Amino acid sequence: MTKDPGSQSIWGSLKARLQWLDRTLVGRMIAYSAVWFIVSFVVTAIGLTALFQKTALTRFEQSVGQMADNLYSDTEILSDNRLAPPALFDTRVGRIDSGLYWQIYEGEGTPKSNLRSQSLWDRDISFSALDLARARKEAGRPVYFNSIGPRSERVRAGIIYSVIENRSFYFVVAEDREVMDKEVARFGAFSSVALFVISIGALLAIWGQVRLGLKPLFSLTEGIEALRNGQASRLHGQYPIEIMPVADQINALMDHTQHSLERHRTHVGNLAHALKTPLSVLMGLSERMAYDQDPRLNELREQVDKQVVSMKSQIDHHLRRARIAARSSNLGELTDLDSLLDEMSIMMEQIHHQKGIVIDWRCEEGLHFHGEKQDLMEIVGNLLENAAIWCRHKVKINASLEPNQILSSLILIIEDDGPGLSEDRYEDVLKRGLRLDESRPGSGLGLSIVDELVRAYQGYINLDRSALGGLKVSVKLPGQVVKPPSEIH
Repeated sequence: MTKDPGSQSIWGSLKARLQWLDRTLVGRMIAYSAVWFIVSFVVTAIGLTALFQKTALTRFEQSVGQMADNLYSDTEILSDNRLAPPALFDTRVGRIDSGLYWQIYEGEGTPKSNLRSQSLWDRDISFSALDLARARKEAGRPVYFNSIGPRSERVRAGIIYSVIENRSFYFVVAEDREVMDKEVARFGAFSSVALFVISIGALLAIWGQVRLGLKPLFSLTEGIEALRNGQASRLHGQYPIEIMPVADQINALMDHTQHSLERHRTHVGNLAHALKTPLSVLMGLSERMAYDQDPRLNELREQVDKQVVSMKSQIDHHLRRARIAARSSNLGELTDLDSLLDEMSIMMEQIHHQKGIVIDWRCEEGLHFHGEKQDLMEIVGNLLENAAIWCRHKVKINASLEPNQILSSLILIIEDDGPGLSEDRYEDVLKRGLRLDESRPGSGLGLSIVDELVRAYQGYINLDRSALGGLKVSVKLPGQVVKPPSEIH
């Protein structure tokens, strides 16, 4: 048995809304207020309607009881033992099925009708043995009960029991309660509508109060988002006393992060400067030994050159990682993808103009890289350089944002129409210093540098075969790309 897709979608939508209400302060406050208002107003509407019904019924019974008392007190027993009923003031008792009826019963056990109003004609007002027992218990006073009239209408009846000259009588007056029931129904409907309107107005007022009361929190959220998107470096504005410590702590954290970043950059610069001089000295000594004809010195020079190159490579590697670690704390820099790709594509076409390559690049409008421009230039530059070296004539670049998200991942794809690589060599080209073809220019560090930078931004790089025939390099940088500030709401 399969479920209806429509009901599943409705249930899913309702479930999502309930989850949203549970996850937000505004939703929780409004939901709790709505439950309170619904319960309280339903109880109030039922209570008011019941109170009005009781009041109306009491007033109705007073009228019926008064007529029953008049019937009881003004009925006479004639000399021939016949009853002489009073001439009741209400003229409805003289019209058949008018809605007002009276009847006199006589006898114990099962009393029999003695007299009835013309409005009843030849029919009786029905009652139960329990009603008779209650009337006997309250002798001389009216007892009320519901009954059915001659037109099958609902009536409210009053019965008075009395013993007159050793004869038992039941004086019964009944009146159609339709008018009273309609008044009660109208009052219930009016009170329900009025309370519903009041509840809607109260909920709207609460929503407005919550929105105004929590506006500083919303402003704080927007300020943090501006920090995250690089639109601001600190939180600005006045916040209430309860929220101001949070804003101060965030600003203090931003200041600490910025100071740490500056310290990292200073340490990196000092280390680079400190190591540059000893390496230069070693390289100078190696060049001086090149003029010496002693074979032992030549062998020593080759070893020194090899170790200097290795040291320089390792220093560059670790300095780059330190630089990236320092930059990763920077939340305030945005790099425009469109202008950077245009600039680097033109530059690469000029460098390889003899080869006549054409770089076809596409970029979604308004994409920004959330990080330092130099890192992105190094990623794109190394990938473009690799593609330009190996391609025949064409390189294709595509930069896009993952769909349906505001803060998402940059997907950067670079393809070429070169010979490509077999799948078993994909991991090898990411290793530092490994060159698959010594006849081509390069140091073998390009893709490994890209891999290090991408991993530093918690991304990854993937190699595959391009539809153009060559290599396809896909880079994903999660959580680093934003739409331009004008598109962020």
